[in-house]
Amino acid sequence: MVALLWVVALLNYLDRQMLSTMQQNIAADIAALQNAEAFGALMAIFLWVYGIASPFSGAVADRVSRKWLIVGSLGVWSAVTLAMGYATELNQLMWLRGIMGISEALYIPSALSLIADYFTGAGRSLAVGLHMTGLYCGQALGGFGSLVATTWSWQATFHWFGVIGIAYALVLMLLLHEKEGHSAPAAAAKSAQPKKSESVVRSLTVVFSTAAFWVILFFFATSSIPGWATKNWLPTLFKDNLNISMEWAGPMATLTIAVSSFIGVMIGGPISDRWVKRNVRGRIYTSAIGLAMMIPALVLIGLATNAWLSVLAGLCFGVGYGMFDANNMPILCQFVNSRRRAMAYGFMNSMGVIMGAITTQLLGALTESVGLGICFAIMGGILLIALALQLLVLRPTHDDADMAELELQESIQTDI
Repeated sequence: MVALLWVVALLNYLDRQMLSTMQQNIAADIAALQNAEAFGALMAIFLWVYGIASPFSGAVADRVSRKWLIVGSLGVWSAVTLAMGYATELNQLMWLRGIMGISEALYIPSALSLIADYFTGAGRSLAVGLHMTGLYCGQALGGFGSLVATTWSWQATFHWFGVIGIAYALVLMLLLHEKEGHSAPAAAAKSAQPKKSESVVRSLTVVFSTAAFWVILFFFATSSIPGWATKNWLPTLFKDNLNISMEWAGPMATLTIAVSSFIGVMIGGPISDRWVKRNVRGRIYTSAIGLAMMIPALVLIGLATNAWLSVLAGLCFGVGYGMFDANNMPILCQFVNSRRRAMAYGFMNSMGVIMGAITTQLLGALTESVGLGICFAIMGGILLIALALQLLVLRPTHDDADMAELELQESIQTDI
């Protein structure tokens, strides 16, 4: 299942990311994209729509088949990618990116909650992390968008990857399976006295009455600021700081982050899975180590003008981000039960992407006046607040909230 979803994750980021490195190629035919602020707005429209749609997609994923949500979303965003190859003006690209934002928003909450259901306890961080490496690889391959578009054309690039995604959606229809008992009908079939599905309002009330969720929401959102900045603006920063062409700056930036993030997952996933057996806060400590690595790396990324230093800083950031990213859903599982995880992660994803949209558009406006390098350095300071809150507030009692609820119910029954 993780292997099947890994390919979807790759296509998820590849289809959205390659636009960031094909700006110059597309701008040759669509002159409006020659303006940095217009390009920032194009990148941001996807994030705004994606962010607004994410909580709703999570709530849906908790109540219907996640398999068909994943298949449907992949098919739609791949069709949109195909259609982008036929765009001739900025407004058309804006509409298509908006539709892509809705369809892609359905994927992450569904996929991560499905993985969390299959992997309880041991192996959860590694399984989530391995899936996230698909996103990193998609990001890395997206960095070659300009090179591919220069070799053939940007239209052909969109066409081919759209067709590939549509074909893979057909494969998933046959091979991907939902976890037994997830949907209400399946659960009812197993029980002589089936329970009614929890209402959305009730789920929202429970999740947002948990103080730990607000902290998780905050550090996820703040870490998304540099996360999206590196995805959408690091190629441009490398091009400007190192005085190299985008054909090389794109792969250099995306490969550096993607490879190092993969390493971070392979380090952070197993460490977290083992540490949590000895200390229930092991996942939180592993995530905190990742955040701590990202802080100085961002400062160096922003200020370095040497290629080796820039790559070194990018590697440090990526390893830290991988350790952090592999543990977000597992940490959420310590505080939110399986019936509400997709919705809760949908809200996390929403806040993270909205912060990314603000950052992406703001960096486009500040590129000329302040400079991308200074903006990247400032982001490191923002993460200090998230790191402090994470360590001071998050104190889980179990590695899985389902076990905590079960023990509480048994305790109540014993008292009665």
